[in-house]
Amino acid sequence: MKLWGVTGWKNSGKTGLVQRLVAEFAARGLTVSTVKHAHHSFDIDKPGKDSFVHREAGATEVLLSSRKRWALMHEMRGEEELDLDALLAKLAPVDLVLIEGFKRGAHPKVEAHRPETRQPLIAPTNPTIRAVASTAAPETGGVPLLHLDDTCGIADFIAAELGL
Repeated sequence: MKLWGVTGWKNSGKTGLVQRLVAEFAARGLTVSTVKHAHHSFDIDKPGKDSFVHREAGATEVLLSSRKRWALMHEMRGEEELDLDALLAKLAPVDLVLIEGFKRGAHPKVEAHRPETRQPLIAPTNPTIRAVASTAAPETGGVPLLHLDDTCGIADFIAAELGL
């Protein structure tokens, strides 16, 4: 599996870019999965649903299945957070895994940037960032600058870098 990350500060456009890249690469005939890192507590389950009740009762894992999809929820219950390699090992093989977040991971990345967030670029101090996708023209520290809304151009850059 080839890996490529999308990183950046909060409200920089990461999720929208990942969404557009998934659609673009899928349209090109590639199988794509995603991994998203959350810095906060999150819940994908709803109170009152059977799977929620199972977790609340103390289940470590709850696997929910239907004809259309299945989902496995694992409660950490005091365990250490899994690193990216351990998470990737849980995925079925695909052509490309797009990783949102994980700024410190060793995989190559594009940094999403919007000047209105008033956050500094990460690229000048992070050698894993291979390009900056921005709505402006910031000093990128020598990495290529792409327009944040040029999904095809960003996908072409990633495909060339990964040999896809």
